[in-house]
Amino acid sequence: MQITTEQLFDHARTHNAWLPREVPDALLQRLYDLMKWGPTSANCSPTRIVFVKSPAAKARLLPCLMEGNRAKTEAAPVTAILGMDMAFYEKLPQLFPHNPEARRWFEGNPELIQTTALRNGSLQGGYFILAARALGLDCGPMSGFDAAAVDAAFWGGTTVRTNFLCNLGYGDASQLFPRGPRLPFDEACRIE
Repeated sequence: MQITTEQLFDHARTHNAWLPREVPDALLQRLYDLMKWGPTSANCSPTRIVFVKSPAAKARLLPCLMEGNRAKTEAAPVTAILGMDMAFYEKLPQLFPHNPEARRWFEGNPELIQTTALRNGSLQGGYFILAARALGLDCGPMSGFDAAAVDAAFWGGTTVRTNFLCNLGYGDASQLFPRGPRLPFDEACRIE
C-alpha cells in the first residue's frame, strides 16, 4: 500500500458526518498495532483506548458530550476514547527494560506523571490519527465533553484519565465544512 502525504495531511479533513459503513474490529486492532510504534519518552506509552461501537456503549458516552457533539458521535461507526494511564510508569520495567531504575523517576512525583502522561499521550493521539488515515479511515477528533463523566463511565476504578475523543469511520465528504486556514510558516515558525 502506497501512503501519501496527501492522504495523511494535504487532503485529509476532520469529518463530522459519516457514511453507514462498519469499521471491522480487525481494522481497529491494526490501527493500534501501527500507532503503538510511534516514539514516546522512555517508551512510556501512556495511551489506553476504548473503541466505542455498541449501542450500549454509545448510550453511556452520549450524555457525557456537549450537545453539539452528540449527533455526529451517534452517527459515527466508532468513537475512540483516548485515555492516559496515570500509572504508566508501572509498565516501564516491561517497556524500558534497559533501565531498571526508570520507574523510580515518577514515583511520588504527580507533576512529572501528569506532564509526561499528557505530553506522550497527546503524541500517541497524533500517531493514532495518522495511522487511521493511513488505513483509509476518516477521523473526527474532538474536545467538547465532560472528562470526569467519561472517566466514570469508561475508566471507573482505574488510573486512566481521558485525553480526547476521536470519531472514526468513512466520512461523508459532501458534508465537509470549508477547510479552515492555517498560519503561514513566517507566523508560526522561525529558524535561528
